[in-house]
Amino acid sequence: MSAFGGKKLFEVKSMFVDRPAVANAMDRTKLKFLAKAGAFVRTRARSSIRSSKKVSEPGKPPRAHGEKLLKKNIFFAVDKALKTTLVGPIFLNQVNRDRDGQPTRGTVPSVLEYGGTIKILEVFKFGRWQRADQRSKRRNEGLPTRLRTVQIAARPFMNPALEIESKNFPAMLAGTFKK
Repeated sequence: MSAFGGKKLFEVKSMFVDRPAVANAMDRTKLKFLAKAGAFVRTRARSSIRSSKKVSEPGKPPRAHGEKLLKKNIFFAVDKALKTTLVGPIFLNQVNRDRDGQPTRGTVPSVLEYGGTIKILEVFKFGRWQRADQRSKRRNEGLPTRLRTVQIAARPFMNPALEIESKNFPAMLAGTFKK
């Protein structure tokens, strides 16, 4: 009598779990969960940014003004190789200045989330200082300019969205498995 109860090896192997198939199914399930979690965090962050002409209070999510660029430019991406999700605003094409007065891009979302200082280029036009239109140097040519340092208090919107939605992750993950 053999160790397999009279069965041949290939018959016994078919009784065991197909490990590559299970691993592939788990990977697909995990990627599906990561995409779903990213979408929920993005939606929560976008919905926390309300439309208003007023400036938000420090500690509260920022307000959307005019074109609502910040709200429209929050995205998520799933990295299949690392099996992670990245959620957040893309760098806006807005130009601000660093401590040395050099132009920097993409600082607005991070300054809103964590607080900090930025320098704004202003021109003296129509009897008052106003933000310079950086797209056309010709419009600002010959006008007096200055760099004004602005202190921005934190107005977090991504971390609170993650904290709120992460409470739903266990139930969401359980819902991705099929019976």
